[in-house]
Amino acid sequence: MTSSLRLDRGTLVMSEVPEVVAGLFTWDARSQSWRAPGKVYREVVEGLRGAGVAFRDEAASFQKLDLGYAREVQPYRHQQLALNAWKQAGRRGVVILPTGAGKTLVAQLAMRDTPRSTLICVPTLDLMHQWYSGLLAAFPDAEVGLLGGGSKDQTPVLISTYDSAAIHAEQLAGQYALQVFDEAHHLPSDFHRSVAELGLAPYRLGLTATPKRSDGRELHLEDLVGPVVYHCAPEDLAGETLADYREVIIRVRLSPLEQRRYDELIRTRNDFLRRSGIQLGSLKGWKEFVMSSGTPQGRVAMLAHREARSMAYGTEGKLRVLEEVLANHPHERTLIFTDDNATVYRISREFLIPAITHQTPVKERHALLDRFRSGDYRVIVTSRVLNEGVDVPEASIAVVLSGTATEREHIQRLGRILRKAEGKQAVLYEVITEGTSEERVSRQRRGQHWQSDAKAIADHFWENVNAPD
Repeated sequence: MTSSLRLDRGTLVMSEVPEVVAGLFTWDARSQSWRAPGKVYREVVEGLRGAGVAFRDEAASFQKLDLGYAREVQPYRHQQLALNAWKQAGRRGVVILPTGAGKTLVAQLAMRDTPRSTLICVPTLDLMHQWYSGLLAAFPDAEVGLLGGGSKDQTPVLISTYDSAAIHAEQLAGQYALQVFDEAHHLPSDFHRSVAELGLAPYRLGLTATPKRSDGRELHLEDLVGPVVYHCAPEDLAGETLADYREVIIRVRLSPLEQRRYDELIRTRNDFLRRSGIQLGSLKGWKEFVMSSGTPQGRVAMLAHREARSMAYGTEGKLRVLEEVLANHPHERTLIFTDDNATVYRISREFLIPAITHQTPVKERHALLDRFRSGDYRVIVTSRVLNEGVDVPEASIAVVLSGTATEREHIQRLGRILRKAEGKQAVLYEVITEGTSEERVSRQRRGQHWQSDAKAIADHFWENVNAPD
């Protein structure tokens, strides 16, 4: 009797499990069947085929596609190396390239060489529309659809926000042979990971400038997508595929009055943390601190923490430095980054600079960016909303007045100014307040490095993928 492999809401189901794949399945007494997560589909099929076990595959409904790649673009060396590494790793894995290095082209080449039904996940609607435009140009014969922002297409090539893909993960699970995760560091969250866990996709490509997460879940990417197969840093491409750039650290000091107030606030916070046995050096410690702010003493400590942070981020010395930087670059297109909206709006008022935050309406945001690209606006100030998913190749100067400790945020902001142009010299200014936690945060971020070795994965499954002829 031939066994059958079925799919039930993102779960692989077999009534009888051959011994060769028994370790991948768990007995479910309620349904009286053996079940396994969708993500192990490839291992199951490879195991059964390798052992010569006859079975009916009723789980996957992948499609072979005739994409008709229309772009006459010669990839840069790093893009070709990334593609080759991904294919050699069995068409599974994460590619780490700096912002501006052409991650989207790597994905298009992967789709060209893996012409199967494809799901692309992106974090924002802006990125979804950028991908849509790019894929329509690259694959004019393909049926490309959108999931998210009011669209609910059902197409062989589907671009979705992570949120929408997670909501519909069970319905999407068996349809797509290739999953592409742009800004792949979003994937390991509790909500988004279901797209990869339930999906059967035997081929998976993760794209990111840096996978580092504050919760350490970047390590989960190997299980969800595959190992890091190619890693290239901004300095490796400077002057070739990216603009020449330099980073300048400028240190400012609090005024004596500000320093006394800052030290007083930090003492208030630290005294409470010490009494409560809370250590802020971890995510667990920060969560404990947030929970404790529900008590009178905890609230006082949290308010002290926020005021001290605001002082470090928004000291008058930083605004004087900003004024000098803008004066030294009177013609270059400049992006100013802060960590909080209050400082964004303050700079906007005092310097008469257009501002973009998460509160800026979508149409207004697009209009501001269009005027920035055209040169009508030379400078824009923003918080975190332009960290990813925005292409502003005209920008050559970035001023980071405040930010987080993450390497990812730093690389994203640097990437905003690295699009290559003739004669372009990009400069990123990082303005740090001495004698505050910003110095420690900057040192911590600059010392962060994460990457994983690629492991070889069998490629023969590519020749035997279950897809209709």
